[in-house]
Amino acid sequence: MLIDTHAHLYLEQFDDDINIVIQNAKDNDINKIFLPNIDNSTILKMSKLVKKDPDFFKPLMGLHPGSIDKNFKSGLKIVREELETGKYFGVGEVGIDLYWDKTFKKEQISAFDTQVKWAKEFDLPVIIHARDAMDLTIEIIEKNQDITLKGIFHCFTGNIDQAFRIMKTGFYMGIGGILTYKNSDLKDVVKEIPIEYLVLETDSPYLPPVPFRGKRNESAYIKYIAQKLAEIKNISLQEVEDITTKNALKIFLK
Repeated sequence: MLIDTHAHLYLEQFDDDINIVIQNAKDNDINKIFLPNIDNSTILKMSKLVKKDPDFFKPLMGLHPGSIDKNFKSGLKIVREELETGKYFGVGEVGIDLYWDKTFKKEQISAFDTQVKWAKEFDLPVIIHARDAMDLTIEIIEKNQDITLKGIFHCFTGNIDQAFRIMKTGFYMGIGGILTYKNSDLKDVVKEIPIEYLVLETDSPYLPPVPFRGKRNESAYIKYIAQKLAEIKNISLQEVEDITTKNALKIFLK
């Protein structure tokens, strides 16, 4: 059994063949897929997908840093209402992204800190997007950690020092298709991280693993990430499946 801890299968890239994508995932032993929200424009589409198979799809609620602007408080208000009234399994995808634009850095920090506090309030894991902001996001988690906070640094591509800081907070790291890329340094870092702190993810439709680079990603491809992790750790594929699934269930469903 495998779990995709991070996929956006409600996006338009899957409009024409979502039922095939779902069946492909199930045929490849995927038992659950966690769906992080992006912003107010994706809530309805995500909700419709969850209704197709609520045992298979588990929704998360948050405001992505890429959607933060000067009006971010209105977006946060809707996230808050959803958390109060809906059934969600985590606060995400939230965080800080300074790769494209630093214009709203202050607002991103404020929105992230607010949503981390909500994760504690609602006793939910927080799913973190950190791009060109790894140290900053770790600092905010360290500041807010009071033993109760848990979650995942999604699409982890940090260095070993950052990995150990994350482990010290009790958080996990989501490992995706980048692990399979020939020129990625992630392999060397992951080799040093205990598998007890790792979960698998696809981030579909983005970041497809080898041999699908340049194509649309989908949850069924998580097996290629699992195979690469087994190779790096020099353990069996079954061990990777068992441990990463146990980790995911511990984060989201306990």
